[in-house]
Amino acid sequence: MNGISVRTKLTAWYGALFLLAGLVLVVINYLLVQSTLPDPARVALTTIGSADLTYGVPADTVGGSQGVAVRLLSGSLDEYRSSTLSTLVVGSAIALVATAALAVLFGWLMAGRALRPLHDITSAARRLEAGKLDRRINLEGPPDELKELADTFDGMLDRLAESFDSQKRFVANASHELRTPLAVQRTLIEVAMADPEVAPELRKLGTHLLHTNERSERMIEGLLILARSDRGLTARAPVRLDEVVASVIRATASSASSAGVTVETRLRPRTVAGDPVLLERLVTNLVVNAITYNASGGWVYVEVRGDPAIEIRNSGPVVPPEAVPTLFEPFRRVNGAERTGDTRNAGLGLSIVRSVAQAHGGYAEAQPGRRGGLTVTVRLPPS
Repeated sequence: MNGISVRTKLTAWYGALFLLAGLVLVVINYLLVQSTLPDPARVALTTIGSADLTYGVPADTVGGSQGVAVRLLSGSLDEYRSSTLSTLVVGSAIALVATAALAVLFGWLMAGRALRPLHDITSAARRLEAGKLDRRINLEGPPDELKELADTFDGMLDRLAESFDSQKRFVANASHELRTPLAVQRTLIEVAMADPEVAPELRKLGTHLLHTNERSERMIEGLLILARSDRGLTARAPVRLDEVVASVIRATASSASSAGVTVETRLRPRTVAGDPVLLERLVTNLVVNAITYNASGGWVYVEVRGDPAIEIRNSGPVVPPEAVPTLFEPFRRVNGAERTGDTRNAGLGLSIVRSVAQAHGGYAEAQPGRRGGLTVTVRLPPS
C-alpha cells in the first residue's frame, strides 16, 4: 500500500473490519433463524394428527391419503422455509452493503478528524523558514498522544527560534565590533604610505594590506546586511524597483566599462513593498556579480517586470547545473570550494540576495546559461 495516504489506509481498515463483523452477524443470524424454523415433515404430521403413529417418519414413507396430505403440507412448508431463508440472506446482504458504504464514508470523515492535528503539524513545518520560526500549532484538546506530539513540536520550535536569534545577534554584534579595528588599521596603513620616504618594499606591503583590509570590510558589511535581512522587516514602504535598478546601473557603469562588459536594461515600472536599502543591496549584488564573473567583451542584461520582478542574465564561464545550488551558500565557489580566497568579492553576494528576497516574502533562483554565464531571477509579491 505504498503511496496511499494514512487517511485512506485507516478508512480501508474501518470498512474491512465493519464488513467482516457484518458478515459474522449475518451468518449467526442465518443459523439462528434456520434452527428456529420448524421441520416441514414434522409440522405436517403433527397437523394431520398422526404424530403418534408416524412422528419422525419421512413424509414420502407415509401411505394413503394421509401420506398425500403430509407430502403436500411438507412441500409447502419447505417452500416457506427456503423462501424465508433466501429473503433473509438477500435482505441481510443489501443491508450489509448499504451500511458498509456508510461505514466507509463515516470512517473517512472520522479518520480526517483524527488526523487533523497531524495536518496542522505538517502545515506548520512547511511554513517554517530559518528566519521565520514564529508559527506554532497550539493544539487544543484532551492530553492524548496527538496533543503531546504537537506540544513537543512547539517546544522544539521554541528552542530553534531561540538558537537562531542568538546566532543572528552574535553575527550582527561581532560584525559591528569588527568594523572599528578594521577602520583603524586602514587609517594607520594609509598614514604610513603617505610618507614620501617610505621604502618601496613597505609601500608594496601597504598596498597589499589595504586590499586585504578592503576585502575584510566588504565581508563584514555583507555579514551585517545578511544578519539584518535574516531578522525580517520591521517596516515596509513602497519602493520603485525600476528606479532602484536604474540607479544601481549608473553607479556600476564605471566598473562595467573597466571590465569591458556591456550592460543592457529593460525596465518596466514595478512597485514593491519593502526596505529600500535592502532592495538596493539586492540589486547591487546581482549587477556586481554579473559584471565580476564575466568575460572581457561580455554582456549583462537586466530586466524589471511583473513576474519575475528582476531577471539578470550575463555571459561568462560555463556553470555546471549541479553547482548552481551552492551559489547561494556563503563563501562558496562555483566548483563547490570555499570562496574565502577570492579577492574580487566577499563570497556573500547571492547569499544576501536570497536572504533579502525571503525577507520580502519572495525567493531567488538561478539557472546556468546555454552558452555560459548565469540567469538569476528574483520573484517578489505584489505591493
